[in-house]
Amino acid sequence: MAKAKLITGLFKSRVAAESALDAILKRGYSRDDISVLMSDATRSKEFAVETRSHAADGAGIGGAVGGAVGATLAAILAVGTSIVIPPLGGLVIAGPIAAALAGAGAGGATGGIIGALIGAGIPEHRARVYETGLQTGGILIGVEARDDDDVEKLEKLFGDLGGEHIRTE
Repeated sequence: MAKAKLITGLFKSRVAAESALDAILKRGYSRDDISVLMSDATRSKEFAVETRSHAADGAGIGGAVGGAVGATLAAILAVGTSIVIPPLGGLVIAGPIAAALAGAGAGGATGGIIGALIGAGIPEHRARVYETGLQTGGILIGVEARDDDDVEKLEKLFGDLGGEHIRTE
């Protein structure tokens, strides 16, 4: 079996990121297949209502907000593997990349955001581009494609929905 390929793309708005997540889910992927990275400042700004109201608490969020636009991103951040790494400039990481970084002890201050991204399998030059995007309010989405056909479809999907710096590793 071929090694899974990680497709990543940087989205400049919550709406664009949520559209991409919804489209990925419609392709048959689950929330557990999707990684999301953003700065803690972006999370605080974009999800202030969810944070203050605790509307995203608990595993039942999917049923409670199932059809609501924008529920997917809040659900991924609220449920499952989600970590905030203060030494990395307040980087919020959710999904499989968070689990991999937590398991590898990537919470240390060495390397910063770039080190965390490299630890997730993203080359240094691409990690530097993503770091800048994250620091300016962008949301990074990653998903491991099941096969080569999905690689092409996901790359196109990311581009069609406003993703920038789309890359397959």
